[in-house]
Amino acid sequence: MLTETSLSIWGWGSLGIVLSLITFGPFVIFYLAFYILCFVGGGFVVTLLFGKTNSEKYLEQCEHSFLPPTSTGIPKCLEEMKREARTIKIDRRLTGANIIDEPLQQVIQFSLRDYVQYWYYTLSDDESFLLEIRQTLQNALIQFATRSKEIDWQPYFTTRIVDDFGTHLRVFRKAQQKITEKDDQVKGTAEDLIDTFFEVEVEMEKDVCRDLVCTSPKDEEGFLRDLCEVLLYLLLPPGDFQNKIMRYFVREILARGVLLPLINQLSDPDYINQYIIWMIRDSNCNYEAFMNIIKLSDNIGELEAVRDKAAEELQYLRSLDTAGDDINTIKNQINSLLFVKKVCDSRIQRLQSGKEINTVKLAANFGKLCIVPLDSILVDNVALQFFMDYMQQTGGQAHLFFWMTVEGYRVTAQQQLEVLSSRQKDGKHQTNQTKGLLRAAAVGIYEQYLSEKASPRVTVDDYLVAKLADTLNHEDPTPEIFDDIQRKVYELMLRDERFYPAFRQNALYVRMLAELDMLKDPSFRGSDDGDGESFNGSPTGSINLSLDDLSNVSSDDSVQLHAYISDTGVCNDHGKTYALYAITVHRRSLNSEEMWKTYRRYSDFHDFHMRITEQFENLSSILKLPGKKTFNNMDRDFLEKRKKDLNAYLQLLLTPEMMKASPALAHYVYDFLENKAYSKGKGDFARKMDTFVNPLRNSMRNVSNAVKSLPDSLAEGMTKMSDNMGKMSERLGQDIRQSFFKVPPLIPKTDSDPEHYRVSAQLDDTVDDNIPLRVMLLLMDEVFDLKERNQWLRRNIKNLLQQLIRATYGDTINRKIVDHVDWMTSPEQVADLVKRFRDAFWPNGILAETVPCRDKAIRMRTRVAGKTKLLSIMPDELKHIIGAETTRKGILRVFEMFQHNQLNRRMVYVFLEGFLETLFPQYKFRELFNKLHSRSKQMQKYKQKLQTTQAPSLQKR
Repeated sequence: MLTETSLSIWGWGSLGIVLSLITFGPFVIFYLAFYILCFVGGGFVVTLLFGKTNSEKYLEQCEHSFLPPTSTGIPKCLEEMKREARTIKIDRRLTGANIIDEPLQQVIQFSLRDYVQYWYYTLSDDESFLLEIRQTLQNALIQFATRSKEIDWQPYFTTRIVDDFGTHLRVFRKAQQKITEKDDQVKGTAEDLIDTFFEVEVEMEKDVCRDLVCTSPKDEEGFLRDLCEVLLYLLLPPGDFQNKIMRYFVREILARGVLLPLINQLSDPDYINQYIIWMIRDSNCNYEAFMNIIKLSDNIGELEAVRDKAAEELQYLRSLDTAGDDINTIKNQINSLLFVKKVCDSRIQRLQSGKEINTVKLAANFGKLCIVPLDSILVDNVALQFFMDYMQQTGGQAHLFFWMTVEGYRVTAQQQLEVLSSRQKDGKHQTNQTKGLLRAAAVGIYEQYLSEKASPRVTVDDYLVAKLADTLNHEDPTPEIFDDIQRKVYELMLRDERFYPAFRQNALYVRMLAELDMLKDPSFRGSDDGDGESFNGSPTGSINLSLDDLSNVSSDDSVQLHAYISDTGVCNDHGKTYALYAITVHRRSLNSEEMWKTYRRYSDFHDFHMRITEQFENLSSILKLPGKKTFNNMDRDFLEKRKKDLNAYLQLLLTPEMMKASPALAHYVYDFLENKAYSKGKGDFARKMDTFVNPLRNSMRNVSNAVKSLPDSLAEGMTKMSDNMGKMSERLGQDIRQSFFKVPPLIPKTDSDPEHYRVSAQLDDTVDDNIPLRVMLLLMDEVFDLKERNQWLRRNIKNLLQQLIRATYGDTINRKIVDHVDWMTSPEQVADLVKRFRDAFWPNGILAETVPCRDKAIRMRTRVAGKTKLLSIMPDELKHIIGAETTRKGILRVFEMFQHNQLNRRMVYVFLEGFLETLFPQYKFRELFNKLHSRSKQMQKYKQKLQTTQAPSLQKR
């Protein structure tokens, strides 16, 4: 039974499997497994949902049964937060001066509006955060203002800033020298100059270098963030500083919103150039200065920009339809522009061809040099310096120094005898004492230069020396006691082939002419090989001869010059009305005839007349210039009469007899008639202060002037004079020895080069405590590189500046400086600076847009205009003191220093560091800045270099 049953089950099962396989195919097993899985999963999900629902119901029942009711405080807090925020009143007082607080509050308001509010309101409408930031800024400003009032700013403005600027200029000058020494033939790039600059900086500063901050924007931003955070730590209350979110916001606003844009603007070379032009906007551009800048420029971009502008102006002038008198004016303008374009093309061609561009070297190779007489050299401060250097090389310095000492003795003796004569008229007799002093000075000169013990000894005829010795022993000394020997020494220097004749063939003579502004710049005459070089000084190209060639024209009868005043006019310049005379000049030769016009004022005629009558005494009795007369409204009748008188003057001046009688006169005549701005020999100020131009003679006169000014007894005055005169020969001897043997005066000997230290380390302690004098000496030394001059010239310049300051201001100059510093830091001036800052960044209350980058040609022309302005304002008196070439080089060096953005940034950061060190003297800001700049690559190289140099010495020990 069971067997049958099991067989039937297996049979029916097998039949079902077979039928399933026949019906559903071989995948029936997989379908069956899938159906079973779905069934089991569905049951599990139903069970889970049922359990979840029952659990939630149970937990809800438990919550209502066991937990306490919810507190009412949370809803109340939510309700309070939804109410309107109450107005928070902020004290608007910041500095205690209302005129400063008002614009300062506007700056804070504009900063928050443009740097915070524009994005903060997209996140929240809550004003409390903004008010907290404003309060934090105000707290910092209050602390800053309080601290500023406690500081004496006079040392910072009169010493620290000058020292920083002078040191920056010294580093730049030394960097330029290093670039030049590396390769004279290849001009270093701007990148080379910047790298060398920071190399020199670390050598001078020893413990700091700012290359990363000035060259890397990322490091610069990090430096400003760190600096702002330190300032906030010092200025903010501890509670505000501990608020990190607030502190970071304020830090970013100060660093990126205020300081960084300000530094970017102040270090932009184009902005500095525009600012220079704006500062001296009242000074008119000088045509001669403009041409000097063009002829001296070594920047092709500048020359191309000026040339293109000249071509544009030429095209415009040629398109004008004019007639009558205007046509002559336009022709003159066209000629001037053509000359400018020609000079630019010549300079560009020379720069691109790699030829020599140094004016002094070109003059030595191609130019015919002007002849400067020996007597003119001996009385000119600048020329005498070069003759001194040459006499040192040839061993003739004793002759020159003897001549100078005797000249000084004569001036002193004359003035002391005049003082004695005036005292005797008043009934006071001190004859023996005065003569004894003069005798002592004369014997000192004799012993030092003429006696057998003198070393070096002046070689003159023995009978003259014996005659002088006899006179000193038996007669009273007179101012003329050395005249015979001095005359012999002068003739020796003039005629001996070792001295003046050889000096005219030496390179020092060419440099002297450059300093006297008696060299003309080279111009091309269509030659590519340099054979056509000449020295052309005519701005219109009408006069194509060099100045020296023109001087020789008078000796050639085939060349004739004729000039007359063809027209007169009235000009108005800055409110000053004056007459202008148009001079038509004809120059005829065998092969050509040229004509040009030039314009002169009466003051030009007057200066020209004074110049030639000073040089040629015989002309003073022949040439008579019509006197200056004051008249109203430029009366035409007066102008016509003056025109006739000046024409008669010109006709008499240009007669062949006059030219033959004074051959050297042609140089002055052609310089006056050239079609260019007339360069006056001496300005009005120079004529009034003529005694200052020759410090040697003036130093001798000071002895008697001091005696004259003394109100006490003559005996006391003579005692002081005796002290001075007794030291006269010794002091002059010290001067000349320092000049020739390069012994620096009154400076302690050191083993290291003083050029490797800051400028303030070389303040001359012997100078009296006169702030302006010390400042001017520092700036003169660094701007014009006077350390390269001999010590005699440096001492004369120091005496000159000292006399100028005392003659102008007396003993009140220090008080004036203090008053000026007080005025600069007064509330009115500070308020004005804040207003300027506000108006510059937010004109009319709106954030200023980013200034678009100006076109390169405009920036290049701005550079030319800036250099021209700077050169134009340099007084002729300064050129007479230190030389024209030195003046130009100094001014252009300062201007070139400002043309590098990285170097300008360095100077701004130096000023900022000095400001903070002065503001917080009790904190170690110097050490802080050293740490902030410690990652400098140049600093690391310098330390490695020190270690390598010190290692051998340590091994020897």
